[in-house]
Amino acid sequence: MSLLFNAFKGAAVSALLVVAAVGSAVHAQPSFGNPSPTAGSSTSDKANAAADSAAYKEVEYTNKNKRGPALIVIPGEIKSNNASFTQRFLPNNIADFAELELSSANFPVLERTNLGPLVNEISLAYNLGDPQAARKTMQMGKLKTTKWILKFDILKAEQISEAKKGFDGRAVGSLLSIFGGGMAGAAAGTVAGSVQTGDSTGVWLIGMRYKIMDANTTEQVAQGYKDLKMEVGATSTSVMGVSDSAKGGVGLDTMVQRLVQTLVWDIDSKYK
Repeated sequence: MSLLFNAFKGAAVSALLVVAAVGSAVHAQPSFGNPSPTAGSSTSDKANAAADSAAYKEVEYTNKNKRGPALIVIPGEIKSNNASFTQRFLPNNIADFAELELSSANFPVLERTNLGPLVNEISLAYNLGDPQAARKTMQMGKLKTTKWILKFDILKAEQISEAKKGFDGRAVGSLLSIFGGGMAGAAAGTVAGSVQTGDSTGVWLIGMRYKIMDANTTEQVAQGYKDLKMEVGATSTSVMGVSDSAKGGVGLDTMVQRLVQTLVWDIDSKYK
């Protein structure tokens, strides 16, 4: 009997271990390898450190535990004339970011993909401030529960400053070769002449506005504006054929997402 009990106990323990192992595998966060041939090198460490600082980070919204009013995000406007920005972004890209962040902040979001062609009618009604057209549209199905219409507009996107500095050792190397004399002077001139350094930094300023409109009246409930700086830089050094360089910064996609997060934090903290 004891042998049978021990066998049963052993089987039960094994089953529990298997379940625990499977459970931990299911809930474990995905991890991925790095197939780059430079993985683990100093250049890889620098590049990954820069990428980590620019990676997406979730925002802990102040009133996340409080459910907000039902809303729809309509495509806003991009009022900047900067070609680099307007070629990269469309209003729908910004609205996609906004839907993601508003959902994270516990706002019930009726996504545009579920509305089909109605999105155009809704956008037209609220951009024109036409309450009759808005009420007519909002009587359809899921739209009846909508309280707010939101839009996010880019008002500014411009490079406001740029700075550069560098050192070219060729002139100094020539002087050392001339006045140093002998092999020592020639060697010093060669070393000094090989030194090349350079640093450049550009700063952008990107500004975004949000508007909250009443879904029934089209009247503006609230609005807000934020702008953020985006810095892009590059540095390089070369001495005796040995070079070291790096470039990077926060990209336009990341800046737009950070602006949306900043504005959603404002909406979440003030208007729930």
